[in-house]
Amino acid sequence: MTFFLENESVKVSVRQKGAELVSIYNKSTHLEYLWSGDPAYWAKHSPILFPIVGALKDNQYLYDGKSYTLSRHGFARDMDFELEQESEHSLTFLLKSNADTQAVYPFEFRLRIKYTLLENELSVQYQVSNHDSKEMLFSVGGHPAFRVPLTPETQYTDYYLEFNETEDFNRWPLAEGGLIDREPTPVAENTNRIALSHELFAQDALVFKHLKSTSVILKSDHTPYQLSFDFGEFPYLGIWAAPQAPFICIEPWCGIADSVDHDQQLATKEGITRLAAGEECKRTWSVTVS
Repeated sequence: MTFFLENESVKVSVRQKGAELVSIYNKSTHLEYLWSGDPAYWAKHSPILFPIVGALKDNQYLYDGKSYTLSRHGFARDMDFELEQESEHSLTFLLKSNADTQAVYPFEFRLRIKYTLLENELSVQYQVSNHDSKEMLFSVGGHPAFRVPLTPETQYTDYYLEFNETEDFNRWPLAEGGLIDREPTPVAENTNRIALSHELFAQDALVFKHLKSTSVILKSDHTPYQLSFDFGEFPYLGIWAAPQAPFICIEPWCGIADSVDHDQQLATKEGITRLAAGEECKRTWSVTVS
């Protein structure tokens, strides 16, 4: 089932499975900004990453003396959420822990995804609640994919990412199995721009840690249409596209894949969030289409 948010400017579609965003259509520009999910390249649109982000070493982690198996990015993206609340401007989806989730992730939780549409801005809030009697360990993140090019008269290499701060962009390479390698490598220095090309992703995603920037604009000098993406509440950022694919993923993460040297203990995993019993954590990213 698909649910909708709509105002005078934008229409948004969200699928119940995975509470996945599947469309951002700007009614004034007559443009679709989200990737279509063409399985020839990549069949998803904007999956939710929970309770881990990225890959685990050997797809396993250790907690409280036991070994658990989780595939890359966790299970939330493949599960049916329930629509908990609907209003003129927002949709809230809920996923509750159950016997199936506890077999691979031994915590009682509530995961809410709240979509809020105001004018031409869509905000996406992840709300994680610990319903267990013990401390909860988790990661959460987004994986939205945006169409590139946005218009038929432009091409992929016309576009670039313009960050709101000048950076030394050092990526953390992904080694075999999607694990974070030992040392970063430079992408660009003393700039706020990364030019898009298919070759940019020849060695998988660009993974950045703790950038100064809090937002980025996907734009081209050959068209006025663009999108602005705010990720200020997330310490990690992934940039990715499938080989030769006409899209770009801008991925805000609270969490990151295991490093090649990780001991597989969930408690020592980089980027893990610790949430006390009864507590709640909220993180929001937003996209503005124009």
